[in-house]
Amino acid sequence: MAITFIHTADWQLGKPFGSIEGDTAALLREERFEAVKRIASQARERGVDAVLVAGDVFDASTAPDQVVRRTLEAMKVYDGPWVLLPGNHDPALAESPWTRIERVGRPANVVLALAPVPILLGNGTFAILPAPLTRKNEPEDVTSWMDSAATPAGAIRVGLAHGSISNRLPDGDARNEIADDRAATADLDYLALGDWHGTIEIASKTWYSGTPESDRFPRNDPGNILVVTIDQRGAPPRVEKIPVGRFQWARREVTCGVGGDEDAADAVEAVIAEAAASPDTTLLHLSISGAVDLAGRHRIEERLDAWQARLKYLRRDLDGLVDEPSADDLDAIDRSGFVRAAVDRLKARADNLADPESATARAALRILYLEHLEAGR
Repeated sequence: MAITFIHTADWQLGKPFGSIEGDTAALLREERFEAVKRIASQARERGVDAVLVAGDVFDASTAPDQVVRRTLEAMKVYDGPWVLLPGNHDPALAESPWTRIERVGRPANVVLALAPVPILLGNGTFAILPAPLTRKNEPEDVTSWMDSAATPAGAIRVGLAHGSISNRLPDGDARNEIADDRAATADLDYLALGDWHGTIEIASKTWYSGTPESDRFPRNDPGNILVVTIDQRGAPPRVEKIPVGRFQWARREVTCGVGGDEDAADAVEAVIAEAAASPDTTLLHLSISGAVDLAGRHRIEERLDAWQARLKYLRRDLDGLVDEPSADDLDAIDRSGFVRAAVDRLKARADNLADPESATARAALRILYLEHLEAGR
């Protein structure tokens, strides 16, 4: 008998987004609940047998009752089984979101996978083997129990875990390590993983779904859920990646050079336009490096100001952009007199990278240039 389920993870509801300035953080917090509603709609429309959430449902163990209530409300669209696993952000502590779910009233179709014991669905034809985390960092592989777990004959075996696959880490440091051959040693038909925020296939039966709504400037593939179909015990899983995220987080870099054929501001404009096909849903981290004259830098800043008003969020990193004032820049400030003498001294210090005040001199020239531009308007 075939089963179909949704594999998702890393909702991190209640995430504060403290590094995002302004009102955008509130929009991002709200969108995470909307993502859960979209998952529930997909589950209902496709008639799946269950939704498996592989850890980090909540951003913190201190998630308040209101976040818990809103989570359960967002899940109501789908009345089939939801299996929720504690992860490293929301481990199964004595006081946690899991105890608060029980306190506020757990719906009958919401299954809390708080112990390493099989969860049987579909009259025993679908066996879920969960590996909940009971603390942020577990020293041992919490999936090892799956190797000896008994399930009904012919039942499709699906592991549910949160952590890092040993020797196959996509990136970053190992934490809550999981054996890279666990699907084989436990005779699993599928191993549903959480912790890595991008969608990635570790092996044909081992997948990270990633977070359904992007939450950082990534270099991976976030914003998806996986719809998994297994025709029968031992059959290879068919995995379909479904985009459900609304906001696109992009990271781009531009290198400028004085005297190049392409205007630096035009180069910046082209990179932003390529990254922001839908500006109202794009968060962009833009790094600009290289060297540019003061007029060029001013044009870049004007383009960035214009895009800042269009994009959902723009983080500009100009630390690597060095000012190299041209003769025209200096003439624009003043051509003669004591101001020009001061400008020439600043230029000499700016050009001397061994001078500890070189960066300060460049900043002073930039301010003088902008002040004289404003005075001339």
